[in-house]
Amino acid sequence: MKKHIAAILSCIIIFSLTSCTSAENTSVSDSTGELSRQTEATDVEIKENITLKIGFSTKSSDPRVQVSETFKKTVEEQTQGRITVELYPDGKLGSDAELIKGVINGDVDMTVSSAGNFADYVPEVGASALPFLFSDFEEAWKFVDGETERQIEEKLTEYNIRVLAHFDNGFRCVTTSESVGPVNTVSDMEGIRIRTPQNQMVMETLSALGAKPYVMDFTKLYDALKNGEFDAQENPVPIIYNSRLYEVQSCLAITNHSYDMMLFVIRDDIWESLSEQDREILRAAAAEAQKQDRELIQTQTMQYIDMLEEKGMTITYPDLKEFREATVGVYDYFAGSYGEELMEQLKND
Repeated sequence: MKKHIAAILSCIIIFSLTSCTSAENTSVSDSTGELSRQTEATDVEIKENITLKIGFSTKSSDPRVQVSETFKKTVEEQTQGRITVELYPDGKLGSDAELIKGVINGDVDMTVSSAGNFADYVPEVGASALPFLFSDFEEAWKFVDGETERQIEEKLTEYNIRVLAHFDNGFRCVTTSESVGPVNTVSDMEGIRIRTPQNQMVMETLSALGAKPYVMDFTKLYDALKNGEFDAQENPVPIIYNSRLYEVQSCLAITNHSYDMMLFVIRDDIWESLSEQDREILRAAAAEAQKQDRELIQTQTMQYIDMLEEKGMTITYPDLKEFREATVGVYDYFAGSYGEELMEQLKND
């Protein structure tokens, strides 16, 4: 499946990307709130006193926030304080959907969010979340760091979104309440009311498994589970542990049903207004944060399963062959977005 993915999605890009782009006026707020404009990136002068606000939907304990502290430190040191970075966790600047919209309309400078959350604007961005597409982290990283993914993400610049790095959220797993009990087979998923993000790929995957997905902002999830509004939820293991969801869920099934790549993005109008020197500083800082994030997620995924069991969760390892077979139809569902013939190849590889 992974051998054909680059060629397949590249075909999509050929028909959807424009053949060329022209330079446009861009702007960035300085410390006085005034806008300074430039027409050519090569002519941009080094700016003083730029503040970049990064919004997160998750708590400060989440790896994406922790490694953004690394990004902040590197940028501020390398620019000697000309560029400052402010972090806003806990949904202070909005939910994932609101943060992405904020980047598009200029209200939020930067954010980190699951790739599937950007699919409302560029559907192909969600391809990495197709069910059971990758068997491990290395396979996933090889794809998301490849040329095909880069070309797909270039289309996001049409919406004022520039991708700086690919953070990792791990592989998504299912947790259930005590009343539902552990998940061992697909039949155990039948009819359960499960919370999902506003991510069509995830919702279709869970529907194919027989569950009933409902969207809710992550910031409200803990209380909703505590109050019994949902039977279940699904998230990567580090999110489950770091957000203390074990306090309001009893069972964890290692389904790994979807790989969750996250895009670390900046407003494209800000990016275009920066000097090449400052761009290189941001690129390098983002790459450093990406490396740290991946190491942290991989380590936490392995360690936290045992720690969740110590917290009292029942851990199950379903036979994933049955789950893969049940989700084949998800590939058909997205044929309309990606092209039916191409998706058929992807499904049958």
